[in-house]
Amino acid sequence: MTKEFDDKLDRTAQQLATEISPERDLWPGIAEAIAAPKRSRWTPMLAQAAAVVLLVGASSAVTYIATKDSSGPVVSVAPELVFEQAAFGGNYHLGPGFQDARNSLRDDLDIELARLSDAAREDVQANLELIHQAIIEINKALEQEPDNVLLQQKLLQAYREELTLLRRVGGLTRDVMRRNDI
Repeated sequence: MTKEFDDKLDRTAQQLATEISPERDLWPGIAEAIAAPKRSRWTPMLAQAAAVVLLVGASSAVTYIATKDSSGPVVSVAPELVFEQAAFGGNYHLGPGFQDARNSLRDDLDIELARLSDAAREDVQANLELIHQAIIEINKALEQEPDNVLLQQKLLQAYREELTLLRRVGGLTRDVMRRNDI
């Protein structure tokens, strides 16, 4: 920089006040802050730890009081259980949910079969007849041995296969009707 500019800067700096007084007296607040004891960093953590211990102790006491033996006898209530027999011989029938699903699908079967080709219709009817024949034979065997678990399982499987076939017939015709890429 130039000498002229430095001289001008020095003259301006000399005109500045060398002492500035604060608007109010700050010393009492500073002295008080110095004299006050410093707070430890550990104080908040110790207070939290004490609160946790107090909470655990209180909840343990409440649990103890709630579970200690009372003077009266302990009463145990067993839920009512309803058992349905799993055998399907002459004395047994399937539940209403199964019957409703089967009846609903059987009602739609004729409509769905009409939408199928002749060959497909004959295959479906042959499969249904085979399943019905198996159900009749298993029921006859269950009349002789109503407690045979294997026969009961086979009968349930036959009924499930019948429902699956009925659902598939409905699905086949719906899929054929939805196809628009032909």
